[in-house]
Amino acid sequence: MIDVIESLAEILNSKDVEWEIYWESGRSGSFRIERETLDRSQRKFYSGIGLRVGLNGKLGFSYITGIHHSRSELEKFVERTIKLAKVSEVPFRGFPVPSKVPEVKGIYDRKIEEIPFEDAHALALQYAEKMRELKEKETLSGSISLAFERYGVVNSNGVELEASSTYMGVSAYAVREDTPGNGSFYQSYRSLQGIEALEEAIMKAKEDAELSARAKRLEPYEGEVVLEPEAVLSIVEVLLENFYGDEVYYGRSRFSSFGDRVASEDFTLLDDSTLEGLPGSYPFDGEGTPGQRTTLIENGILKGFLLDHTYASLLGLKSTGNAVRSFRTVPSIGSSNLVVEPGKEGLEDFEGIIIKNVFGEHTANPVSGDFSLPVGLGYVVRDGELVPFKDNMLVGNVFDLLKTAEPGKAIKRISSFMAPRVKVHAKIV
Repeated sequence: MIDVIESLAEILNSKDVEWEIYWESGRSGSFRIERETLDRSQRKFYSGIGLRVGLNGKLGFSYITGIHHSRSELEKFVERTIKLAKVSEVPFRGFPVPSKVPEVKGIYDRKIEEIPFEDAHALALQYAEKMRELKEKETLSGSISLAFERYGVVNSNGVELEASSTYMGVSAYAVREDTPGNGSFYQSYRSLQGIEALEEAIMKAKEDAELSARAKRLEPYEGEVVLEPEAVLSIVEVLLENFYGDEVYYGRSRFSSFGDRVASEDFTLLDDSTLEGLPGSYPFDGEGTPGQRTTLIENGILKGFLLDHTYASLLGLKSTGNAVRSFRTVPSIGSSNLVVEPGKEGLEDFEGIIIKNVFGEHTANPVSGDFSLPVGLGYVVRDGELVPFKDNMLVGNVFDLLKTAEPGKAIKRISSFMAPRVKVHAKIV
């Protein structure tokens, strides 16, 4: 435990309260490329301490920036948080107790922690140069971001945890101006990537822009459609809030009890924060609860919710380790890595209507499940020939759609989401 946290814990232990300290210290570098030219370079440092205090059934919270403070500053911080607890209307449901934390491999790369800013800047210049080299009829833009963080949770029940993680994000955008069309690609990693990953990002964006430039509107259609993993992600995001414990507790979720059929028997959805090397992985959550694999839907049957300590307690369940936060915020419920399990059917050679991506999922109603999502890019495959389309709408109800879901075999990763192609019965207008 770092010295300032030890001092803060000592002060808190002299008070008749329950307490929890969450601290962070990190830095990031981000680089934006516009029209094949490095347009902006930015470096940020941040650190701080969040403190929650439980007193007489109420919860107080406050935070301070930085992790170097005198004892008198820490004493004032404690007194302020206790005063907030005394006037708080937020119910206190206790803090987690110590539990065995899993070893999650591949979430830290020393190369990212130690890379000099000048070297990261040189990588961004190399990315811009690669764009100029690969540029044809499109304009290319994109970004790189690198981050390192050390964080920890300590509480009055004996939880004392600390971890380090690293992150790299890469994006690319291609815009055709001769014949309007665009494409994009985004991926994130836990380890430092070289020029090969950057070139792949550019080529993926260019491929979609080329298809988009040739795409025309499709005649209205209802029937069998295959969703690429990008489109499956949008559908799952429409559904996701229904698994959050707070939404369940306040009756805002479509789901209420386990065992209900909510999808086809071929559809299984997991949340797993213990997967090696994935962007959503962690050994413990923002309250110190161990990360775990949580089955949300198994063979179409509702099996689990995403829970933090508070709402698990209110629902009479056990936390799934899905409390997300920064030192500036109290914990809230979120997902880690979401996985749609592969099915038995090979859809790689599917011929028919395929939707690559849709957008606007935030406009859908997660409780009713009704959605109307613009199609960014799709294609019709007949006799091996691919005819792209766009500007249609994928409309329907997410719960009805999932009851027809038939996942394919081959899994694809998009940041912290993994899924195969999924065949569904859908309507396109």
